[in-house]
Amino acid sequence: MSTNVHCSECGTDFTGKDDVEFVDLGAETRFFKASKRFYLVACNECGAAIGGGVAGR
Repeated sequence: MSTNVHCSECGTDFTGKDDVEFVDLGAETRFFKASKRFYLVACNECGAAIGGGVAGR
């Protein structure tokens, strides 16, 4: 059984890691210093945010 994962905005199928972009918000914005890194996962086709999270340093 295969899983079909796609962007809810544009419908692009995600078949590999190159289909999404991981953006480290701590490094990009330099808005604040913290012991954790905040990141966003976006569709490479349309740029829609599809997820995100927090990672420890």
